[in-house]
Amino acid sequence: MSTGQVGKKLINCVDRCVDESLEGFVRCHAGVQVLDSHRVVVRSDISEVISEGKVTLVSGGGSGHEPAHAGYVGKGMLSAVVAGSVFTSPPPADILAAIRTVGSRAGTLLIVKNYTGDRLNFGLAAERAQNEGYKVGMVIVDEDCALASADKTAGRRGLCGTVIAHKLAGAMAEQGKPLEEIVTSLKESIRQMGTIGLSLTPCSVPGSGPSFSLAADEMELGLGIHGEAGVKRMKLTSAKEAVQIMINHMTNPANQTSLKLKSGDEVACMVNNLGGTSVLEMNILAMESYSYLDTKGVSVTQLYNGTFMSSLEMAGFSITILVLNDFLKQCLDSPTRAPGWVLPHNPIGATHKQSPVVQNKGDQSTVEVQLSKDQQSDLYQAVKGACVILIASELELNALDKQSGDGDCGSTLRRGAQAILEVLGTSGDPPPLMSNAANLFVVLAETVEKTMGGSSGALYSLFLTAASRSLTSGVSTQSFSSAIAEGIKAIQTYGGARKGDRTLLDALIPAADKLAALAGGESQSSAEILSQMAEAAEAGAKTTVGMRAQAGRASYVSGDHLTQADPGASGVAIILRAASDTLKNRK
Repeated sequence: MSTGQVGKKLINCVDRCVDESLEGFVRCHAGVQVLDSHRVVVRSDISEVISEGKVTLVSGGGSGHEPAHAGYVGKGMLSAVVAGSVFTSPPPADILAAIRTVGSRAGTLLIVKNYTGDRLNFGLAAERAQNEGYKVGMVIVDEDCALASADKTAGRRGLCGTVIAHKLAGAMAEQGKPLEEIVTSLKESIRQMGTIGLSLTPCSVPGSGPSFSLAADEMELGLGIHGEAGVKRMKLTSAKEAVQIMINHMTNPANQTSLKLKSGDEVACMVNNLGGTSVLEMNILAMESYSYLDTKGVSVTQLYNGTFMSSLEMAGFSITILVLNDFLKQCLDSPTRAPGWVLPHNPIGATHKQSPVVQNKGDQSTVEVQLSKDQQSDLYQAVKGACVILIASELELNALDKQSGDGDCGSTLRRGAQAILEVLGTSGDPPPLMSNAANLFVVLAETVEKTMGGSSGALYSLFLTAASRSLTSGVSTQSFSSAIAEGIKAIQTYGGARKGDRTLLDALIPAADKLAALAGGESQSSAEILSQMAEAAEAGAKTTVGMRAQAGRASYVSGDHLTQADPGASGVAIILRAASDTLKNRK
């Protein structure tokens, strides 16, 4: 991602983007409201909470970390949040308005990330609220494990662990616990929690450029959620190594801010998307986090994976680990209606994922129809010869494919041919597999499916799978004709192509028609039958020159540019000609 692209934003107005974001949020989610004249989101049922005499919870901070913090307003979590401008602490007036709105006789707890602006503004609002008679407590979340020392800094930062703090406090408040107990328990849990982040790209505040710069092959370890500098800039590496570096740094006993983690501990692990990381990457990172902790003897009883506290569109992620006890497990498992809270991918009691038993009713090996020795030899030599020639034709077919595709048709067929040769073996004699034509076709279908890939692998596997069914009751020219017809029917049904669409069918259908005609005539040798089928396929392939494609990748290319035969049709012709020549030329 270039730095020029980072600055792009789909907003209406820089000054109004936070207000409009909050308006959009409450329209999308039931049970929340925006406080008039303030950037405050409040539970719609707050009057019921207050009347029940439960502790109310207020958090917040700069915007740009969505779904934090508004996404965690709801039963079982926060009572209200206060949103500042992007990456800017909210003003005391808005925080005080939130305290006044949710103030309860049981008290109000402020959950604050350890940033200077947040501490000052929430602290000032707390002092003013206490002067007005409100009971207010405050907990500072400072679980950052990036810094090797607490010296010469503002202290450990509050990061994604703040979201877990919201959940724990919300569960305790819902249980009716008093303010003092919630404060004590929450502070203890924060001491058992650690977070570290890693970024691949910067982010940009609306109206501004990138917050920092990273080369294309660099990543930043231990940065804050606003793009503050990390502890180390490193070369880009694999997901596995990145996760290991992060967890090792987080738990390094030599660091004063490290998380004390030992074998036998049970933990909750939150793998958090900083905003611009794909779901595909996040699943890999979650898997690696779980696996690496497991190698350390640490049991991940709850694995969270998603976007919990972002940094606008920053490509990166953070890992938060909380050492658990039975009470914390109960708090994390308690229900909540907050829309931003995502249930764990690995809930308590389901830590081991076992594969279900596959029900296989398609075993063709029990088919009793056997080929004669001569039939086995013919089939073995024909298949082997076709594979050898296909491998030699790789460059020719790739060249044909370049005019309409990505130039890999020959390589794809070569992979399938090599895999089939491995299945046939090198003894020179037909393997036992050749005694059963139906089973052979199934095995060949599975082989090309696994090795060829793409649409070609699927088409050939589909053809062979469907064709195999016609070979279970007998082996003759007629049964092979029926088999090829069934294979073509399957390709047409699932692939959507027809003769004349410039595909392999333009060679395969003429060959099938020729075999059907021969099946009702005089008996001929396998070599003679294959030769006539090859002639029909070659003629069909030639008709594709300049033909407008109606299927596949070539359908996006003008027919004026398609000056050579279709590679798929040419591949079919090569297979049949090679099989025919092999049988003719064998001694």
